[in-house]
Amino acid sequence: VVHDMAGTTRDAIDTLVDTPDGPIVFVDTAGMRKRGKIDDSAEYYSMVRALRAIDGADIALLVIDATEGITGQDQRLAERVDASGCPIVIMLNKWELIDDAEQRLEIQAEVQRKLSFIGDAPILKVSALTGKGVHKLRPLLQDAITQYHRRVPTRDVNKVIAAAQQKQPAGHGLKVLYAVQGATDPPTFTLSENHELPHTNLPHPKRSTPAPSPFGN
Repeated sequence: VVHDMAGTTRDAIDTLVDTPDGPIVFVDTAGMRKRGKIDDSAEYYSMVRALRAIDGADIALLVIDATEGITGQDQRLAERVDASGCPIVIMLNKWELIDDAEQRLEIQAEVQRKLSFIGDAPILKVSALTGKGVHKLRPLLQDAITQYHRRVPTRDVNKVIAAAQQKQPAGHGLKVLYAVQGATDPPTFTLSENHELPHTNLPHPKRSTPAPSPFGN
């Protein structure tokens, strides 16, 4: 059952696509609303299935309505996807409805500002109605997989750390002595410091209070 009305998709639908890079399975999940706005048990379990699809995905495509901009729910969902440990591609849908050049620039700046915590995620402007921009997706997927399998030489890692510390020294006399990549998928780095810092619960840089779970506890 497919309809353009929000909240009508109930299950995660798998679609197998053969590409020059090999077969790709796209999982179309149900849209996710705040838990307080979930109307019935069917919608709740569709949300659970969508979250399971996120946890099992190699890459997440975060589809955002360009006509609405970045909502608080988009931010919470991006945090949930980022926590799953897979790369993210941001897709600005309905781009064909944004005619004004200045408005387009404002939307892109808003994405950079409100979703900065997920890092340098690629942004793709598409139209599900006309198909415009969709052909650019496959190269982005391949590049994301390549980057997540990438191993950075220890020499290069420490050059970056040294340059960062020279530009902006850490407080409390902290200094990173050595850094090494310990894993991939996602790339994970281990840092050795000159002394241990006390644990603190810092708020998200874009919020005055810690972010709640997007779908309840």
